[in-house]
Amino acid sequence: MIRQPIIAVMGHVDHGKTTLLDRIRNTAVASKEAGGITQHIGASEVSIASIEETCGPLLKASKMKITLPGLLFIDTPGHEAFTNLRARGGSLADIAILVVDIMKGFEPQTIEAINILKEYKTPFVVVANKIDLITGWRATGSKSLAEALKQQNESVQTELDDNIYKAIGRLSELGFGSELYSRVTDFRRDLAVIPLSAKTGEGIAELLMVVTGLAQRFLEERLKMEITGKAKGSILERKEMKGLGMTIDVILYDGTLHVNDTIAFATSNGVGTSKVKAILKPKSYSPGDSASKFAYLDSVGAAAGIKISGNGLEDAMPGSPVIDAGTQDYTGQIKAEMGEVFSVDPKGAILKADSIGSMDAISKLMKGAGLGISKKGIGNVTKRDVMDAFTMLSISPTGTAILAFSVGVDEDAAETAEVSGIRIIRSDIIYKLVDDYKLFTEERAKESTKKIEERITYPGSLYVLPGMCFRASHPAIFGIEVTGGKVKPGYRLMNEQGEIVGKVKGLQNEKTPVESARRGDKIAISVDGATYGRQIDGGQTLYVYVGEEDQRMFAKEYGYLINEEERELLAKTSQIIKKRASQ
Repeated sequence: MIRQPIIAVMGHVDHGKTTLLDRIRNTAVASKEAGGITQHIGASEVSIASIEETCGPLLKASKMKITLPGLLFIDTPGHEAFTNLRARGGSLADIAILVVDIMKGFEPQTIEAINILKEYKTPFVVVANKIDLITGWRATGSKSLAEALKQQNESVQTELDDNIYKAIGRLSELGFGSELYSRVTDFRRDLAVIPLSAKTGEGIAELLMVVTGLAQRFLEERLKMEITGKAKGSILERKEMKGLGMTIDVILYDGTLHVNDTIAFATSNGVGTSKVKAILKPKSYSPGDSASKFAYLDSVGAAAGIKISGNGLEDAMPGSPVIDAGTQDYTGQIKAEMGEVFSVDPKGAILKADSIGSMDAISKLMKGAGLGISKKGIGNVTKRDVMDAFTMLSISPTGTAILAFSVGVDEDAAETAEVSGIRIIRSDIIYKLVDDYKLFTEERAKESTKKIEERITYPGSLYVLPGMCFRASHPAIFGIEVTGGKVKPGYRLMNEQGEIVGKVKGLQNEKTPVESARRGDKIAISVDGATYGRQIDGGQTLYVYVGEEDQRMFAKEYGYLINEEERELLAKTSQIIKKRASQ
């Protein structure tokens, strides 16, 4: 059996996600055909009859025959609903609709949605919403964009084209090929951009037709299901309801669920189970209906949004998979699914998020950016999190921070973080959280490199200029030319036999003190512990003594600090030291 595709609506705040969902529902409700829409928990099912009536002339023109039973739209728009719809490590949503305000273009949450869709490899279409705000636009009452455009003047059509191609250009910058829906020749290669007005309904027909066509043509295998098979779904929300106790809102995507079945789901402590006492759906679609107006079902088949009542649901986690506990090794299946979400790296940030879905989306984006997460959890940042971060500092000084996504910070945690110097990075936009953390690690890496550069001893060599002794001892002051690498105050100098001859006290260039000297510099040097004419003499070559620890640092992670010539000088220095040690 082919189930209806599950469709999520995403986009920036105030770009019209909720208005679009309302328009789709109202269009279906207004359908003259009976059963235009069925209201689910967390979703609305638009029937085949409603789609055929709304898209009538377009369907005839395209000669498309609809074989799907309908479309199931997730009612809660945004990334959280999308990412909480988990199935086998990906998203349960078959298709997404990305809503973009055609007058404002791509804003932060638009980019966030695109990044999430890319990570989950979810096909999507782009809705260029609010065409009714184009100067001179005349509302026509038609659901079809093609019909509405026939009644617009040329300037409106020109401005619409300009805005569409701005959107296409921006999508190109983000790595996507796209085109106006009517000009797309290969829907696998290019995103369809569909202009519409969620407010007036113009363009809804084209949107429903494109989404139906895409699902029918490219997702048929994914939509196949065994109607008598074991139930599989995903938890959208957990709610306590008067008269029912604790309930979970579930999107069922495979099989059939019956009253008295036992279901399994993830909890913070592992895997929980519950016997299904009741399966509920709203009796009908009506914005004015109260939450208590439910129909009680004996069973329900996918795809459907349902409310489940049962004992033991208090710890069920939003974003958790739900499977029939009669399934073989249901514990292993749940743990395998959730283990992926809670898997951590040896080092990196500590992540606290509001839901499993958010945590999973952030984890995917962090991994894509090459960033690690050492600990994950749901809920507020606690003092324990800060202490764990402080412990992690010794392992990962540049990457240790706490990321707080749409959660609070306990008062004692904030105080401890302030005292211990642990950074807490907060945001309610996923991609911004990841970007802010990336910037933080880059800044810390620069600070760390600067400290290393100040502490590490670089290889260097110098030639003692003959006849340029200004003072013989306490300290010895004489002229040199740096012949390789770097020389700084504090560096110890050795001769070609590996004997330490003294320590650089200072450097001067024309009587002005300098912090360091490089190859080609001719300057005066003062050296403690040496007497000119004994340990040091004109015409002699001296080398900077580089200790074993610094040699190891250059050989491993800090090799980028020196060039090829300096590497050769370091190798020569090492040979001199080893030869001296062996004597």
